[in-house]
Amino acid sequence: MRNRKSAAKTLITAEQIIEGYRQGTFPMARGRYGNIDWYVAEPRTIIPLDERFRVRRSLRRTIRKSEFRVEINTDFAGVIRACARHDQVDDIDVWLSDQMIALYLELHRRGLAHSVEVWKEDSLVGGLYGVAIKAAFFGESMFHRSPSASHIALVALVERLRARGYQLLDVQMRTDHISYFGAIDLTHYEYLALLAEAMLNDCQFVER
Repeated sequence: MRNRKSAAKTLITAEQIIEGYRQGTFPMARGRYGNIDWYVAEPRTIIPLDERFRVRRSLRRTIRKSEFRVEINTDFAGVIRACARHDQVDDIDVWLSDQMIALYLELHRRGLAHSVEVWKEDSLVGGLYGVAIKAAFFGESMFHRSPSASHIALVALVERLRARGYQLLDVQMRTDHISYFGAIDLTHYEYLALLAEAMLNDCQFVER
């Protein structure tokens, strides 16, 4: 990862967050109360939305058991705060700051940021959130409180993106969790080419 540019936290707006994604960058904060900087990842990781997307047999069995319920946008605030882990890590190690949470909540109110939630009875046990712009979904973070819950959310996200004609699922950087799903690493310029194509088409993550 390399730092592209930085800005004082008082200058960051929801519009800048949107434009940053459209230009191929993503935001991260320097601690819970620090400035928000813009980054590019090299390589940049995506999850394919075609036949290259893989789901392990054991996860398919877990999904078929119907022990969990998947919902969309019923508790965006709960998901993003769980992803932030403010009660689990030191303030200096936080990358999803209070200011960033407020910005994503604003994007959620505008219909651009979305959560995929996994519930077990009445408990939120996993999920993910990201930003949908044109035909691209920019996955930001996921969490789980029950084994496989975040993976179930990711499978549900891919199914939704496929059904609604999305072209790009950006996950920024490779992790062990997403490697299981056929994640692909791209150069920054390869990623920008796919992003440009996705910006030419309109998709709707939810009905308006």
